[in-house]
Amino acid sequence: MSLLIVHCSCAADGSAEGIAKALVEEHLAACVSLLPGVRSTFRWKGEIHADDEVLMLIKTTRERYPALAARLLELHPYELPEIIAVDVSAAHAPYAAWVEHEVGVS
Repeated sequence: MSLLIVHCSCAADGSAEGIAKALVEEHLAACVSLLPGVRSTFRWKGEIHADDEVLMLIKTTRERYPALAARLLELHPYELPEIIAVDVSAAHAPYAAWVEHEVGVS
């Protein structure tokens, strides 16, 4: 199985919706779930920040990951976006087939 879930946090400014739409339209992702209400605390350039964000859960395949990651870097407003891919070890077979079909893997 080549399914991945890519985690990517984004500012709570509406930009996640545009990124999600582009990734699905371009067949880089089968689905992007947007989880609002995330509060991230992190150190950036020596200062502690606590920001409201939207977490994007992006469903794709290992084969499409390089293109997806490259496109996220182009679209994302952050200087250093979180792009973390997690292997899916088990999934409902029809769902996995749908993801592979939507991103162009046969």
